[in-house]
Amino acid sequence: VQLQASGGGLVQAGESLRLSCAASGSIFIINAMGWFRQAPGKQRELAAVITSGGTINYADSAKGRFTISRDNAKNTVSLQMNSLKPEDTAVYYCYARGSDSYRLPSRDYWGQGTLVTVSS
Repeated sequence: VQLQASGGGLVQAGESLRLSCAASGSIFIINAMGWFRQAPGKQRELAAVITSGGTINYADSAKGRFTISRDNAKNTVSLQMNSLKPEDTAVYYCYARGSDSYRLPSRDYWGQGTLVTVSS
């Protein structure tokens, strides 16, 4: 499974950005997709994740501002980020949990990071 992310960039506080990610390659099943982020000097943390059944988990700091959506048929996930704050500045990583074979257990997959910078 390969994950290709797009979006990100430099915005001012209060503006919006949309991140998108597509899974490709050999895919047997994808249980969950979403986004983690890593700010400078900090550990990687959950931003938002959605399961194939539609269960969503947001970071507390993202609730009310971020909206995650997923197209199971296309194996894509998007993150709409509104009312961005300087503290949202981070490298955002696309994430998926699944398997590329019925023989193998599910595992975590990571895409390349995309930088989101929010200026004050």
